Amino acid sequence: MARLPSKPFSEYPWHIRWFLRRQRRKYGRVLAPSLLWGRLPGAFWGMLATLGAFQRRRYPIDTALRSLVSIRIAQLNGCSFCVDLNAYNYLRASGAAEKAAGLAYLDESPLYSERERAAVRYAEAMTERCASLRDTDIAALRTEFSDDEITALTAWIAFQNMSAKFNAALGAEEHGFCRLDPRSG
Repeated sequence: MARLPSKPFSEYPWHIRWFLRRQRRKYGRVLAPSLLWGRLPGAFWGMLATLGAFQRRRYPIDTALRSLVSIRIAQLNGCSFCVDLNAYNYLRASGAAEKAAGLAYLDESPLYSERERAAVRYAEAMTERCASLRDTDIAALRTEFSDDEITALTAWIAFQNMSAKFNAALGAEEHGFCRLDPRSG
């Protein structure tokens, strides 16, 4: 349950209400993070613009890998909404439910490519110990990623951490897009 109640719909600015109505048509209801972010219209539109830049077809990190990394970040940050939405996005992009559910067992599972393992390990390091990242952490990525891809991956991980931390702190509820076994996190 959200730790802050949503404002009455009429109290959101008209342009936020417009977005919320579109979201309700698409998903059947307004998603909890939108009601929370909608309290800060400028930041909300900035966050959506940033998300749009990440979702461009030419972004150096593909949707499936971004979603896989996002699931792990959400698990580490305790954001059930983010696990739900990112697992849904991953399934739409890849169709591989086992990978979405088994991320906590990355090192023991034969399901993941070395590229996926490197990206998820880096996401874990950024999420859990960003201040103590070392040159060796970046060197490990270079076996699978170009410098531009490392930059893109780092930007995505930072964005997802911001989003997951915001949603977890304020208790954004999951929507039920894609239920994973709770033991998977």
